[in-house]
Amino acid sequence: MSHEKAFWYLEDTDIMNLFCPIRTKHAHENHHTRTFKKGDFIYMPNEHADKIYFITNGQVKIGAYGDSGKQITKAILNPREVFGEMILMGVEKRLDFAIAVEETTVCILNKNEVNMLLQHYSKLSLFFMQMIGARVLKLEQRLESLIFKDSRTRVIDFLLELAEKHGQPVGYETLVKGFMTHQEIANLTATSRQTVTTVLNELKTKNVITFNRRRLLIRDLKLLAKEAMILSN
Repeated sequence: MSHEKAFWYLEDTDIMNLFCPIRTKHAHENHHTRTFKKGDFIYMPNEHADKIYFITNGQVKIGAYGDSGKQITKAILNPREVFGEMILMGVEKRLDFAIAVEETTVCILNKNEVNMLLQHYSKLSLFFMQMIGARVLKLEQRLESLIFKDSRTRVIDFLLELAEKHGQPVGYETLVKGFMTHQEIANLTATSRQTVTTVLNELKTKNVITFNRRRLLIRDLKLLAKEAMILSN
């Protein structure tokens, strides 16, 4: 089991209830809940940081802007994931941005509310510790991959990671719903969109994967893993 799976579903129901304490049929009746349209910024760099967000539906991109203004994607988050947690580390202004990749609903807690919960629920402290630790580890792994692995291997490793985190077995195959654009994959793997397109089409020609904008189907995980080793050996 991956580090992320070890904590994203830690006491899953309890975490959901803690972040979304009021749930009604009409979302607007819950002041803790807000829905963002595709492309809406949830927050931007340098904004005052005093809230933590829990995704109940949709998908969120976390990113930053480089010195040249180029957008850098740090992570793509899905339902039951948390972001904005750096306020717990004393950060007062946002260092990155969060944007809705599709229509997305989040439950929102301000810093005071989170601190109150931390005082009463010890498991929530463990949740945040594991979450922050896993994200630091993930960034270290991405840095190592950038230094030691070629662009083709980074793209294939990313597909394997998607399968591990979000894949659903379909017979002998693995289905990942909500496949990303080639540019998003390029941003996450520090490659170019052209490289991503070339690698995906090569794997498709070899009948290792099939894909479209809505899904990725990995026909054989072992074959895909072997493809990542071709240039490594």
